[in-house]
Amino acid sequence: MFKYVKNIKDFLIFSRIFLLTKPFSGLFKTVSNFSLFTAWVNTVNKDKSLLINDFYVAGRDHSKRYKLYEKVANSLELENKKINYMEFGVASGNSYKWWLNYNKNTESHFAGFDTFEGLPESWGGYKKGAMSFQIPDVTDERAEFYKGLFQETLNPFLDKNGNRFADSFTIIHLDADLFTATIFALSQLYKFLKKGDLILFDELCVPNHEFLAYKIFTESFSVKLKLIGAVNNFYQVAFIVE
Repeated sequence: MFKYVKNIKDFLIFSRIFLLTKPFSGLFKTVSNFSLFTAWVNTVNKDKSLLINDFYVAGRDHSKRYKLYEKVANSLELENKKINYMEFGVASGNSYKWWLNYNKNTESHFAGFDTFEGLPESWGGYKKGAMSFQIPDVTDERAEFYKGLFQETLNPFLDKNGNRFADSFTIIHLDADLFTATIFALSQLYKFLKKGDLILFDELCVPNHEFLAYKIFTESFSVKLKLIGAVNNFYQVAFIVE
């Protein structure tokens, strides 16, 4: 049986018949990943222990992300805890500043990563270079920003500051939008994660980007993430590392 399957596959490659479907490959990918996301939502939505879950609401209110942060932060008692906060995709810095203002521990550290020159590739209806912001004006001595692609800035940061993960509660905030940026960040942070750390996604319901990165990361690295809260129909979500 295996021999016949192999021969059929080889013939299909030789015939190039699937070149006819190549123009539709993006659509097929989106439909497939969106169906997987829908199935995931159908499963996790049954969990009545979530700290917050507004599913289903018409439209999105992006200010709800702060309600998610507040619920999670208060539940985990993070106001005075020493935290190691890392945000990927700082943009204007609103989320970054929320956590910076919320946490009062003077030994906490906040690292923000962004190109600060806009998206390095097109995403949805946004073109390359869209959403460009200046580095936020922050005077808190606990805060630092790293300008450039994550592929250029993250590993040098980890080489120098990897020890921060051991003695701090780590929060990873993923708001890079892109699959490539999100999967890279997660794959490099994997060995530093510990049980109980918090991971936030800002656009999880985009099937070909953050959701795909979440799916590949959890499956490829055998990482178990427990959903603890979601807003805007699972657009912004919070996970705890198990």
